[in-house]
Amino acid sequence: MNRIDSLDILRGFAIFLMIIFHFSYDLNYFRFIDIRITQDTFWINFRILIVTIFLLVVGISLALVHKNGINWQKVKKRVFILAIASALVSISTYIVFPNAWVYFGILHSILVLSILALLFVNRGYLSIFLALIILIGYNFFNLNMHPFFNILQKPLHLPRYTVDLAPIIPWFSVVLIGIALVNLNIHTKLLKLKLLNLDNKFYKLLKFLGKRSLLIYLIHQPILFGFLWLIR
Repeated sequence: MNRIDSLDILRGFAIFLMIIFHFSYDLNYFRFIDIRITQDTFWINFRILIVTIFLLVVGISLALVHKNGINWQKVKKRVFILAIASALVSISTYIVFPNAWVYFGILHSILVLSILALLFVNRGYLSIFLALIILIGYNFFNLNMHPFFNILQKPLHLPRYTVDLAPIIPWFSVVLIGIALVNLNIHTKLLKLKLLNLDNKFYKLLKFLGKRSLLIYLIHQPILFGFLWLIR
């Protein structure tokens, strides 16, 4: 699949927002500012927006890459890269935040959900049906991953609090929606929106961020955190 500029821009926008979020988190952590980033509605919704964009792009990308059948070579490469990146995040956060390290953050979620999504890449109506079931169950019937955490918490020594958590439920629903958009041929209208196809310096920056999203995701927080630590 050839790169789609508007998809890179959408991914880059998520990276741009994530840099803002993490910089705000770090400023608060080092007490340069005083905000309740894990409690205030604005910041909670800000993070939800970031994760939603990321996972929607994941669903769209998977459906486009595998629309003519699953490309197992690309699957193996993707799983390997994401597994290494996820391990780096867990190890580095364990060193910095031993009582709140990341055991299932956004990269871990993308890794697992990318594998689960292979069952649905060419099943648009089934994808949207399952997405609705997950969202309804999560919002109205307390469907969540808490029982699995309770089982695994002690044997795996998982922290009660983590600085980043993106559980399979409800986030798998967003990946499934992305898949459904492609299978129902709705994604073309989304990607042709003028908002995603402007030509200016900011959009060129977003495209750059989108093309190198994984690398920037891995390095931006150590750079920001280290910089503020030095100042502090």
